Amino acid sequence: MASDKHVTALRSAGLRVTAPRLAALAVITENRHSDAEFIAGEVRERLGSVSTQAVYDVLHALTDCNLVRKITLDGRKSRYEIRVGDNHHHMLCRNCGRIENVPCHVGQAPCMLPEEDHGFTVDEAEVIYHGLCPDCLEAAHEN
Repeated sequence: MASDKHVTALRSAGLRVTAPRLAALAVITENRHSDAEFIAGEVRERLGSVSTQAVYDVLHALTDCNLVRKITLDGRKSRYEIRVGDNHHHMLCRNCGRIENVPCHVGQAPCMLPEEDHGFTVDEAEVIYHGLCPDCLEAAHEN
């Protein structure tokens, strides 16, 4: 069943409400930091035959209108999340790839004010914290 929130979001963004767009939004909402391959598989589970290209087109449209955020944390797969516009950051486990959201530092976002802006108008900054998640750290200590 389509989420009224997603229907409203699509319409507000000027996009047609389609089953693939609704399914993609639902998958991204339910599965934080999903990659396109996972999203495509889940959309097909929900709708039947949907091409991978169609899912990429949906992701591109949703990203362009700022309904989802595309992030690339490890230099390989892009991932998608529903959380947009709040300048949050991410922690990435070097071992298992676990990703967690991290709010920007308390107070004004210092990362939003580069020492030299080169004439750019900055509207977003990305910070990636790399390390080991608690499960991988525990496993490393056990070995």
